[in-house]
Amino acid sequence: MPNDCISYQKSRYFTKLINDYLDEKSELKQLYNRFPKIENFKEQIEEKQQNFSFEIRKILVSQLEKQCLSFEISETTLNNIKLLNNSNTFTVTTGHQLNLFTGPLYFLYKIVSTINLCKQLKAEYPENNFVPIYWMATEDHDFEEINYFNFKNKKIKWNRESSGPVGRHSTDGLDEVFNHFSNEIGIGENAEYLKSSFQKSYLEHSNLADATRFIANELFKNEGLVIIDGDSIELKKIFIPYVEKELLEQTSFKKVSQTNEFLKDYFVQVNPREINLFYIEDNLRERVVFENGLYKVNNTSIQFTKTEIILELENHPEKFSPNVILRPLYQEVILPNLCYIGGGGELAYWLELKSNFEENNITFPILLLRNSVLLATKKQGNKADKLNLTWKDLFLNQQDLLNSKTKEYSKFKIDFTEQKEVLKRQFENLYTIANQTDKSFIGAVKAQETKQIKGLENLENRLLKAEKRIHADELNRILLLQNELFPNQSLQERKINFSEFYLDFGDDLINKLLDNLKPLEQEFTIITLNN
Repeated sequence: MPNDCISYQKSRYFTKLINDYLDEKSELKQLYNRFPKIENFKEQIEEKQQNFSFEIRKILVSQLEKQCLSFEISETTLNNIKLLNNSNTFTVTTGHQLNLFTGPLYFLYKIVSTINLCKQLKAEYPENNFVPIYWMATEDHDFEEINYFNFKNKKIKWNRESSGPVGRHSTDGLDEVFNHFSNEIGIGENAEYLKSSFQKSYLEHSNLADATRFIANELFKNEGLVIIDGDSIELKKIFIPYVEKELLEQTSFKKVSQTNEFLKDYFVQVNPREINLFYIEDNLRERVVFENGLYKVNNTSIQFTKTEIILELENHPEKFSPNVILRPLYQEVILPNLCYIGGGGELAYWLELKSNFEENNITFPILLLRNSVLLATKKQGNKADKLNLTWKDLFLNQQDLLNSKTKEYSKFKIDFTEQKEVLKRQFENLYTIANQTDKSFIGAVKAQETKQIKGLENLENRLLKAEKRIHADELNRILLLQNELFPNQSLQERKINFSEFYLDFGDDLINKLLDNLKPLEQEFTIITLNN
């Protein structure tokens, strides 16, 4: 069984911006508050404690209790909600879309990272309490991103028309999805649990927000996970001053645009709009725009004067929804939060936002890249051993992996570097002669050198191809194994749904994640599941 590890930076699955952040490059330090190290949470706790009011805590607790009234939550979760009344209680938060049946595996990794960081913080700072939060992205609208999950190379898809915030979508039509999934999953104790979980989540709840809350609670309630839906009138009331500032001053556009100019040498994840708000109703989610002295709801006839839109905000704050630029600010205004845990894409846009937080006098959270995991069976680990593969090998680009192993298996050294060096030394003598004669001869020498170097490279490639044919059997077995672990040459966690592993391994899947994920370590977690 391979026992090596691989850092995120060397995995080739993260952008330069994220790699530079993980490497704590000095030029990026102005974009974040504190780097995610256990010792840095001391000052983060002190800062947030000074900047979070008891009044907001009371409203938060009241709304969390209200949101879970019709759900069977654990004593641990209920106790965590009550602890939020106390000034020494803080949160660690992750957020995610309302993907059907949790979507890709990394949904689990985000939440387990959050739970495990809270445990680590409690061990380090026992005088405080730390509550894991899952922020449901109920106000998103990207239905095509969330209306399916993959199970054994098949797409289980929910087909329906979509408009408005996804959390308010009716679950009508999911009985057909359930029947499709049931036919695919087969029989057995774990299969029955998965069918029951889907049925109770999606067929016994009337909207997608409640269905997602149920399945997330079902998976993690014993760990004290607290689930929050920001689509709440009382929580939106807290955010009214920030929405008003956005409408009247467009601060976030100015601040984030300045940061994006600083980030111009990187890929910028999101660009701000002049007003970073949506106007939402059950079947409506459209941008608020300012045109010709009026605030308009894009693609509708709804419009307001300045006085009217401020009155609308005061009377109906629930109709104003922050977009990707402002949602993080909303989160940090209503939560006593220390740290946000997200994927590479999420952290990339969070790194654009610090100056806007400063402008609004809100503490910027510590940003932590979620755990990434490669799940392998014991059988797959044994195959890797027999093929003399390390985990680092399996993370390689497929062509690089095949070339590397072919050179390793070959009786010959498939590297003509030495021959190229000899050739270059020979041509150095010719250049000496050329420099003493007609200059046109120099061009002829250089052309011949290039031709002969190219010839050696072609011979090297042909030798490599010949050796690949000789070792085709072993190389094909390597390909099969890598394709099992990296479907479509992508990370497993971005493609496969948890049900595929739960079907074979049951609760051992969740337990192994809780036992092995170490949020503050910057390397892939390799977990072997016993067949």
